[in-house]
Formats: sequence, structure tokens, C-alpha cells
Amino acid sequence: MTVTETVPGGTGSTGGTEAGAAGAGPLHADAVRALDGWRPADPDQERLRRDYLQHLAEQPEGLFRSCLPAHITASAAVVDPAAGRVLLTLHPKVGLWLQMGGHCEPGDRDLAAAALREATEESGIPGLTLLTQDGAPVPVKLDRHQVRCTGKDRPENTHLDVQYVAVAPPGSLALISEESLDLRWFDFDALPDLTDGSVRDLVARARQLTG
Repeated sequence: MTVTETVPGGTGSTGGTEAGAAGAGPLHADAVRALDGWRPADPDQERLRRDYLQHLAEQPEGLFRSCLPAHITASAAVVDPAAGRVLLTLHPKVGLWLQMGGHCEPGDRDLAAAALREATEESGIPGLTLLTQDGAPVPVKLDRHQVRCTGKDRPENTHLDVQYVAVAPPGSLALISEESLDLRWFDFDALPDLTDGSVRDLVARARQLTG
């Protein structure tokens, strides 16, 4: 994989051989295209990929918070490969150190743009770049998890997270946002105890791809 300076806009195509939902909008079409063209080697990731596509085929608004009980989200592991470190945020609702990420917004051009926007907002780092393959940003991992993003007194819903890797300029200084309890750089080999297996796996993949 290589690094791209900017995230290209969505193609606007209704492409995708495994999910369609014609007329659902360019962001939906891009999500279908991105997932339809991605071929993970891991069979568990392949099952998730197909589940995500099925969700999009059934839900024209399946990328937005209002779509319940599940919706697509986008996130990115922000890494500084030269220093061998990853930036994690202490999530106020979950109480764990996580990668940057969140909900897609109607103004996002594509999934990659949503991930880059969230990573930039939550890290405070300008000039982040996403890893690409064949000139386009590609996911590195999918993760399905239960959350209460509609409020603590509401039923759990499911995030179908599409995860990217964002490379920070060497020596970048992070700036905490109001969405985080804390924001810190961690060495690849010294991740905090208060994180989970999904984050550890994402960081390991990011380290391998940027090493």
C-alpha cells in the first residue's frame, strides 16, 4: 500500500455486484463500491464484508445514525511510522482507548473522506494521509460492535465500522477535542491496558502496512 495526499471524491456510481439500492445517493454507492471491490484474505473479514453489503442492499440510509438497529461507520488508526507510534483517544462513553472515528455525515463524499474527517477532527493533526491501493484509499479491516450511540437510556445498536489507516506527518503534535477524555501517542509495543482486541488488531495491521 501507498499513501495518498488527499481523499478523492466519490465516484457517484451505483456499481457493486453484491449490493445495489439504486437512488440511495453517492455516499451509499461509494460504500457499496469500496466494499464490493475489497477482498480480505481473512475468512472472518470476508463474512463481515458480505454482511455489510447485505445491510447496504437492504438499507438505502444504512450509513447514517438514524438507521437502526445498525449503520455503517468509518474510522482510522492514526500512526506515525517513523516514531513507531499510534494515536488513541479515550472514549468518554466506552471508557476505552480507541482509534479515531464515528458516524458518516451527508456531506461526506465517500467512506474514506468520512474516516479522514473524523481522524482530523479528533486528532487535531492537519495533513493526515490515508493508505491507498492502486491509487485509491482502501479499508484495512472491518469491525462489528454494539454501542448506545442514540443515548445511554436507549437500546444498543450495531456499528458496522469500516477501518482505514491514516499516516501523520513525522513528529505531529495532537490536539485534544471535546469528544475525548484524553488523547495520547502510544508506542506500537506499549498499547494501554484499557483497549480491546479489535484496536490491537487494527494497530498491528497498520504497523505491518506502514513498516
